[in-house]
Amino acid sequence: MEVEPARPGIRQRAVVRTYHPRNGRVSQRHRAALVRLWPRFGVDVARTPEPGGAAGPLLDPAAVFGRRAELVLEIGPGMGDATVAGAAVDPDRDYLAVEVHTPGIANLLALVEEHGLTNVRVARGDALELLRFQIAPDSLAAVHIFFPDPWPKTRHHKRRLIRPDRVALLRSRIRPGGVLHCATDWAGYATAMLETLQADPGLVNTGRPYVTRPAWRPLTKFERLGIEAGRTIFDLVFTRVPER
Repeated sequence: MEVEPARPGIRQRAVVRTYHPRNGRVSQRHRAALVRLWPRFGVDVARTPEPGGAAGPLLDPAAVFGRRAELVLEIGPGMGDATVAGAAVDPDRDYLAVEVHTPGIANLLALVEEHGLTNVRVARGDALELLRFQIAPDSLAAVHIFFPDPWPKTRHHKRRLIRPDRVALLRSRIRPGGVLHCATDWAGYATAMLETLQADPGLVNTGRPYVTRPAWRPLTKFERLGIEAGRTIFDLVFTRVPER
């Protein structure tokens, strides 16, 4: 568990991260992409307000994308292959990918430019903070969570993104009829995901219990390595049911 750096007069807060806060090497190509493309395609995630403080304004997708369209949130896009593939075949919807690691952010920005996509933006920061403080309830058409950190050690399970309280937050931001699509290559995490998602009263499983990988989602380098290592890929697709 991490603790935020102390600031005068501010009580420190314990922060449980769902990701490894690491810095990878950023190539010259990626540095150039960040400088050139971030002002056009980048979105900063607001910091969590201090206790008693007011949250900042909600994200306005129409202002960010320059149009009104259904919004898909992708959490942890890695190097961005799935984001670009999905957005390229789905031009009528907008894609917001939120990532914390600079090399992935830079590579995704470069891919967006390379493919000439106008329906992708990249947010930098913690996805849970984005969901809590900047995404309006009932506003997302879909949330994609592909190969989140499985945190395989039991003592680290509290860091997993797919846990009951975090799923409740995710579901609250998805509109009725919207989709939560997860994928993992860790069998134990797949089972835990399935149990957690099926236990949420506002979600219904569209699989039996898993679904076949959709054709638009490419096999990434990471995914291929998992398959070569003998791991099975599990896709879970749930929809949000209307509240009664």
